[in-house]
Amino acid sequence: MAKRSHPRRITAAVVVTASALALAGTLTTSAAQPRTAADPVRSGLDRLVNETGYPAALAATAGRDGRTRNAAAGVGDIRTGAKAPVDGHIRAASVTKSFTAAVVLQLVAEGKVALDGPVETYLPGLLRGDGIDGRRITVRQLLQHTSGLPEYSPYIGDFVTTRHRYRDPRSLLDLALRQKAAFPPGKGWQYTNTDYVVAGLLVEQVTGRPVGEEITRRVIDRVGLRHTSFPAVGDQRVPYPHPRGYASTEPGAPLVDVTEMDPSSGWAAGALITTPSDLTRFFRALLDGRVLKPAQLAEMRRTVEVPAEAGYPKGTRFGLGVASRPLSCGGLMWGHEGAYLGYATAPAATDDGRAAAIAVTTYPDAAQKGRPEIQRLLDTALCD
Repeated sequence: MAKRSHPRRITAAVVVTASALALAGTLTTSAAQPRTAADPVRSGLDRLVNETGYPAALAATAGRDGRTRNAAAGVGDIRTGAKAPVDGHIRAASVTKSFTAAVVLQLVAEGKVALDGPVETYLPGLLRGDGIDGRRITVRQLLQHTSGLPEYSPYIGDFVTTRHRYRDPRSLLDLALRQKAAFPPGKGWQYTNTDYVVAGLLVEQVTGRPVGEEITRRVIDRVGLRHTSFPAVGDQRVPYPHPRGYASTEPGAPLVDVTEMDPSSGWAAGALITTPSDLTRFFRALLDGRVLKPAQLAEMRRTVEVPAEAGYPKGTRFGLGVASRPLSCGGLMWGHEGAYLGYATAPAATDDGRAAAIAVTTYPDAAQKGRPEIQRLLDTALCD
């Protein structure tokens, strides 16, 4: 339910037809189960591959009893035709923001950060620019995307050809601070990765530790996410098993394998690596109160309206690192979309314990074209 992590000019048009992909997939639970034509999630994954054109599509669903079912369709490697791995590792992209927000809110609970205090208190003199003043921007506004800070990603260059380049968080922020503020703090809403780069810097300043270590200690280890990690500086790999991620330098150009890349351009806003089943586990734990204390979870779920022009499904509202959206079967889903070079992910959970995560390969052009299909399948997975 978050917007893409990269600018539209970096495309990832699918040039491999569905027939060439040699569709393959599996469905598993704690014990293997036979495929059934009536399985709506499996059918939805097949459509994402056959009709929308993703090389691979993965899903994990969890019921109220916590039992997880995993499925995969398509191929994990278009060169070899190898099957897409069930519950394979993926780049979580902007879903990272939910983890970063959770760490900040834990610091709020510990009395180390004031949610409605100015960013200037923790990062003095850092936020200065045209219409930008850290003395007027609160921590809440960072997490809620109401700070008015401009986005840095349009000024970072071609993500495909520069994907192996390391980018320091301060250099990302510098790109943003050269631009004019989008609006005065608290007077608008605009999704921006810049907010969460600043949030990551705040975590490091307050704790004296790298943000990846704090996310690992405070969230990943606490919930028991065995297949989730925050990459170390210089680590460009995705752990096995994984479907390979693909992109292209311009519309219609051949696909480029971008699985290995430096995720520093996302950092606290988008560097995390995980699996679909770990994402369902995380969002269930988050809503169950196993990550945050009740007061901070309530603050996370205090939402603001998202403007219609932002391109989100009708009824989407944004909280602190999470978004809510109405379900077709009633009630709300809570989660966060993510899309990074090569991968796009949509996980969410409900208050009664249901959870699901959909992930596809090839981004960003195909992810934008197929985004409504992914959102519909996520609704199906939570409602069926």
